Amino acid sequence: MKLDSLVLYFLTFILSLLLALYGTPLARQAAIKFGIVDKPDGNLKVQRDPVPYLGGLAIYMAYLLSLSLTFEFSHELLAIMLGGTIIVLLGLIDDFGVLKPEVKLVGQVIAAFVLIKSGTMIYLTFIPLWLRIFLTGLWIVGITNAFNIIDVMDGLSAGVAVIAAVTLSIVAMQNDKITVAVMAVSLAGAALGFLKYNFNPARIYMGDTGSMFLGFTLSALSIGNTVGSYTKMNIFGFIAPVMILGVPVFDTLFVMFFRWRRRQSMFHGSNDHFAIRLKKAGWPVRRIVLASYAASVFMSVLALVLIRLAYLPYIYVCLCLLAVFVACAAYLLGRIKMEEKVV
Repeated sequence: MKLDSLVLYFLTFILSLLLALYGTPLARQAAIKFGIVDKPDGNLKVQRDPVPYLGGLAIYMAYLLSLSLTFEFSHELLAIMLGGTIIVLLGLIDDFGVLKPEVKLVGQVIAAFVLIKSGTMIYLTFIPLWLRIFLTGLWIVGITNAFNIIDVMDGLSAGVAVIAAVTLSIVAMQNDKITVAVMAVSLAGAALGFLKYNFNPARIYMGDTGSMFLGFTLSALSIGNTVGSYTKMNIFGFIAPVMILGVPVFDTLFVMFFRWRRRQSMFHGSNDHFAIRLKKAGWPVRRIVLASYAASVFMSVLALVLIRLAYLPYIYVCLCLLAVFVACAAYLLGRIKMEEKVV
């Protein structure tokens, strides 16, 4: 890795971090001034006092400004930024409480189409083009909503995003994808700067603006022809992005399973999330969030190991570790009895 590239990554990360540290309190003041706050409702929103939104706007601005000041805008970067901007606008409208879930989904599909139109697509040559387009759209929309879904506890979504962004930057660096590496470290810096104010007890929330933007951008950066090949050493490497984003993917599938079993709408909130279940079991918020970070680090490291393995038995061991970890987590969490709250 060249020294000038390392300097670029470091400067972009530090600049994004500092901008988020500076911008997040300003966003908090603006949210309080204009009454853009998340009020307790006795259901899923159980914080003691109203907490201001607009943290997502601080993340977006820190990310955008740091890239503008340290890197040239390429076709690839512009496509991801344009799609991300669509998501940010959707999130802002949704944070004002005037956007229906169906309309939000349409907007996410449009943002995904922007990426696909630019050539950002899952690159698996053994499947036809139409299926690659469908899977790409499903991945982008799915991960966008997955980070929105796990944003149910102070610091959870932002911290997991930092870990995922750092991991994707490592993959990009290994594949000499400088643009993606710079974007990933910029996103990591912005989310980390925001996390200072969002960790329990949170002084500001990112809202749908931030959670969907983080999810959308990470989904775009994790796609094979963006970040580089996951399958140079073995074909099983295509699982790596699912592992890197494993915590939000797990929670999404976990929640969907219980809602499907109770025949509840997927567009409405419920208390089936793993974080809420652990809280019901008596875990304090900080322990839940730190355990989630640890799970994210574990799966990310496992993904980095997997894409470097060439010896088949070691690959099987890696996949077995993942399967046992996920199965045990799902079983133990599923045993926690929850009241059926739906909003």
